[in-house]
Amino acid sequence: MLFINAAEHYEKGKRQNVLREGEGQEPNDIRKIVETYQFRKEEEQYSRRVSMEEIEKNDWNLNISRYVSTTQAEEIIDLEEVHNRLTDIDRRAKEAREKHNTFLRELGLREI
Repeated sequence: MLFINAAEHYEKGKRQNVLREGEGQEPNDIRKIVETYQFRKEEEQYSRRVSMEEIEKNDWNLNISRYVSTTQAEEIIDLEEVHNRLTDIDRRAKEAREKHNTFLRELGLREI
């Protein structure tokens, strides 16, 4: 069975959303759906072929988002790199403050 999740492929309308027909620079949502179905194409976060066994394992649930997720994977953050950058920023801020205070002392002003 082929599942197509075209939930994010449309033009938002005031009262009703509309599938685009590819006029000008806009995508052709209708053609994409038809070609995906016609040629049984699989595309990540858009369409996927699913076996009846998998559907059975999911208690015959035909919810499209169960088989074709459109969520974006979260970016993996390198905590060590972030820590090093923050440490470097803190070091440079302290150096700048010390330099600033040197100028304030030379001018006879109160340090910060």
